[in-house]
Amino acid sequence: VRPAPAKVGSSAPADVIVPKGPTGCDPGQTAFFQTLQIATKIAKGQIEMTNDTHLISAGDKVTASQAALLQKLGIEPFTYGMSLLKVYDSGSLFDAKVLDITDEVLTAKFVAALNTISKLSLALNIPTEASVTHSVANAFKAILAVTVELENYSFPKAEIYKAYLADPS
Repeated sequence: VRPAPAKVGSSAPADVIVPKGPTGCDPGQTAFFQTLQIATKIAKGQIEMTNDTHLISAGDKVTASQAALLQKLGIEPFTYGMSLLKVYDSGSLFDAKVLDITDEVLTAKFVAALNTISKLSLALNIPTEASVTHSVANAFKAILAVTVELENYSFPKAEIYKAYLADPS
């Protein structure tokens, strides 16, 4: 959505209120403000509006004088932009809400996909980056199971488990 100037003849989508204060216009342009019935005074060599002015009501047509005043003051009271209602893709029409995806949703879907890849690669016995941690853990469990049963062989990490199995309390 971007700000847009008021155009002559267009319908105002919202009320336009011009704030009081200095306008930056020279004193020779007071007649212009008087035409629009805007109370002004001259201060520091420029025209100053003394009150907030309700210039255009919502639904009213913008007049040439109103548009000129807003342009002189550098005020762009309206906005324009596009609102997406539907999405067309490969012959299907979707509601625009399908595009409301947050980082959390993307992360959750990515993690779910990684889990699926990991499960498939483990089941098919095909190593992938997604399954390597599981493969290493499974290899450790297999070595540990053999080591626990051997009396003459051990390794430092297996000692913890052997001690636990010897005295589970």
